[in-house]
Amino acid sequence: MRALVQRVARAQVSVGGEVVGAIGAGSCVLVGVTHSDDERAAERLADKVWNLRIFDDGTGAMNRSVAAASGELLVVSQFTLYGDTRRGRRPSWVDAARPEQAEPLVEHFVASLRALGATVATGEFGADMAVELVNDGPVTLLLEV
Repeated sequence: MRALVQRVARAQVSVGGEVVGAIGAGSCVLVGVTHSDDERAAERLADKVWNLRIFDDGTGAMNRSVAAASGELLVVSQFTLYGDTRRGRRPSWVDAARPEQAEPLVEHFVASLRALGATVATGEFGADMAVELVNDGPVTLLLEV
């Protein structure tokens, strides 16, 4: 699994012009699933996101996690994280898991975050979503488990 994690001042996701998920300060997490992923990968990624130290500790150093900073998480499924552009100009999606495999794993990732104590808002799997965010820093990291 891959996650693109962005530290945000706020973020929201809309479907058809209606907001379906919104957070204040925290992290916007775009999540992609590949064929070899399983529930254990979702749990490991959730732990990594929840404990990733990308928030200011008051001294200017990134020493606090979203958990320690009492931040929120906005999780949005993003199959394009597995787009392969090494050949040609049109991305290949062969590394992205099919929806019937990916959706339950994204849901397990969200459930794992909630089990750790996270406040999580989500997008709508498979929908055409509009994601709006204010990147704080900017801080953006690509995680893979």
